[in-house]
Amino acid sequence: MGIQVTFSDDPAWVLAEAGVFLASEPVLHNIILTLFDARVAHPEPGRYWVATNGGKVAGLVFQSPLTYPATLTPMEPEVVAAMVDRIVEAGVALPGVNGDAATAARFAGQWTERSKSAAVPFQGLRLYEVLEVQEWPAVSGQRRQAVPADRPLLVDWVGGFRAEIGEPTGDPNVLIDRWLPAGQLWMWDDSGPGSMVVRSQPMEGVVRLQAVYTPPEKRKRGYAGACVGDLSRQIRASGHRCILYTDLGNPTSNSIYRRIGYRAVAEALRYRFE
Repeated sequence: MGIQVTFSDDPAWVLAEAGVFLASEPVLHNIILTLFDARVAHPEPGRYWVATNGGKVAGLVFQSPLTYPATLTPMEPEVVAAMVDRIVEAGVALPGVNGDAATAARFAGQWTERSKSAAVPFQGLRLYEVLEVQEWPAVSGQRRQAVPADRPLLVDWVGGFRAEIGEPTGDPNVLIDRWLPAGQLWMWDDSGPGSMVVRSQPMEGVVRLQAVYTPPEKRKRGYAGACVGDLSRQIRASGHRCILYTDLGNPTSNSIYRRIGYRAVAEALRYRFE
């Protein structure tokens, strides 16, 4: 049958078709699983491509919102080539891609050949998983779940976090209004909020920590490490696997997470198409 690429704008259909494939690698596929789950719960226009090889799902591409870069699952080189061909032939102009380092690099290379545009790598990421949380030096304060009264501060913090990682677009209010009622926002409180971390909903037994942020005036006090470590321990105790991504350009955070007990699993790259 060879490689076939099918387009859909229905995330529920994609999950029905590719659920087994995504569940086969719940750590490597966690971001895609989380994105599709969010789109089913909160509909928004999107483009999704599913590649099959010999009748079996071999890769997915997710793009939503339509102005955002595409997110990729790991794929073999021949599957990447088929994906790029299908997307280019459809006249879609992707602004960039994010994904597993080898897959993203191959996709970017194919894209430059087919679309005659430049591909600029601008961020390297590392995927970590913690199996055993290490003891963390005592830090003043304690972890607590965010409450509605924290909302104005959290909106400011999410905006600050997104600006620091180079994603200033989008409304932080939308994210807060999803995370806060779902109980996904946690804070380290030391006579007032000092740091925040967001935990994803479990997807195939995997929870991902994200949006770890401490405002500049409260840094170097150990708040973020204490909050991540304590929350990671709780997640592991509940029977779930616990992962996070770090920016390879930030040696401080990478060092902190290794001290907590996180170990590298894979690398990812982000490309901008120009």
